[in-house]
Amino acid sequence: MAGKDVDDEPGGYRPGEIDETGRPWPDLPEVQPPHRPPLGIVIALTNQKGGVGKTTTTINLGAALVEDGRRVLLVDLDPQGSLSIGLGINPHTLSHSVYDLLIPRGQVSVDDVIMASNVDGLDILPANIDLSAAEVQLVSEVAREQTLMRVLDKVKDRYDIILIDCAPSLGLLTINALTAADFVLIPLECEFFALRGVALLTDTIAKVQERLNSNLRVLGVAPTMFDHRTLHAREVLERVLDAFGDEVFHTVIRRTIKFPETTVAGEPITTYASASGGAQAYRSLAREVLARL
Repeated sequence: MAGKDVDDEPGGYRPGEIDETGRPWPDLPEVQPPHRPPLGIVIALTNQKGGVGKTTTTINLGAALVEDGRRVLLVDLDPQGSLSIGLGINPHTLSHSVYDLLIPRGQVSVDDVIMASNVDGLDILPANIDLSAAEVQLVSEVAREQTLMRVLDKVKDRYDIILIDCAPSLGLLTINALTAADFVLIPLECEFFALRGVALLTDTIAKVQERLNSNLRVLGVAPTMFDHRTLHAREVLERVLDAFGDEVFHTVIRRTIKFPETTVAGEPITTYASASGGAQAYRSLAREVLARL
């Protein structure tokens, strides 16, 4: 329901209590400082349907992981540059972007492209509309599906976790992300048409596992934009649980007007509205992600 804030605080769950998914809340371990050297785990956030919360989840999950002591790199792999915009970067003023790393033009290194965000420990490889040309230009490249992997291999030792925000498609850029990733996280809007499209995504993941990246694993499905007041949203969440079972995270991200406000502010919800239910939800999701890793 656009324009309405339904992020009323649901309250924390104690281990064993029945949560919003109808399952007992897990006993998540206390977050421990990461071992050094950094793990360099790559997670692709993807769904070929747009508007399901991929970019919002990438930004806020990354910020929540930083709060837990991780060093995080966000990769904007969407020509619309929504991730960059969401962290206060103007895509139109970029001297270099991730496009220059995928399709080299002169001597541009990854250090020329990486930018620090306004959150300490959270860096970004930004993107702009130039990236739309990469889909076509990569076709003629040797080992074109592994281009992003070669880029990220140069910086893995600097970060604990790398999150890739994929474009809302299953084209060559998304294939690059899945080939480079250790895990895939699927943000899924609690809406019927969003659920219908996931079958195609799971088929694509299976093909990448078979042909390009046998180590790729599904980390989980994150229910997003949930309006607990509507029967439709609750029915969709039930279908998601039927389809994916324990792959569904216990944390459910509720719809709230604060998320578009954070885009305007150019910062994560964990700093923009630190005490809000949305911020707490992404902190909870971060703990689940770390527990699964």
